[in-house]
Amino acid sequence: MKAVFLCALFLVLVKPCFADENSKAVDFVLNGLHRHASEANFDAYFNVYHDDAIFIGTDASEVWTKDAFMQYAKPHFDKGTGWTYTPTTRHVYFSPNEDVAWFDELLHNEKLGETRGTGVLVKEGNTWKVSQYHLTIPIPNSIASDVAKQIKALSQK
Repeated sequence: MKAVFLCALFLVLVKPCFADENSKAVDFVLNGLHRHASEANFDAYFNVYHDDAIFIGTDASEVWTKDAFMQYAKPHFDKGTGWTYTPTTRHVYFSPNEDVAWFDELLHNEKLGETRGTGVLVKEGNTWKVSQYHLTIPIPNSIASDVAKQIKALSQK
C-alpha cells in the first residue's frame, strides 16, 4: 500500500514538472516561429512546421499545405520581407498524454493591429512541431454586422 501511495505521489509531483517543461518548449517553438518570420529566415521558419502542416490565413481562400505556403512565402522571404507578429498573450493546453498541444494567442501587427493565432502542435520524440496555424483578425461584436455586410458585398462582385 505504501508503494502505491508513493507512486501516486510521484505522479502528482512529476506530472506538473513535465507540463511546465512542455509549456516552455511550446512557447519556445511559437516564439521562434514569430521571430523567424520577422527575420525572413525561410529555412528556420519552415523547419518549425510539421511536414503535413496546414496554414490558414486571414482570407477565406487561404488554406495552405506546408508546400503551398512555402511557395507563397519564398519570394517574400527572398526579398528579406517577412511578417512581424508580436505575441501579447498566449494560452497553451495539452492532451492527457502531453504529445499534442493547442494554443490561442493575441498578437500585434503594425498593419493589422490586434490579430489572433490559434493552432496545434504535435510532439515527435522531444521536438514540438506546428501542425496547424490559423491567423485571424478578431472583429469586435459592435462592428461585426458591418464587416459581415462588407464581406457579403465583396463576394457578390
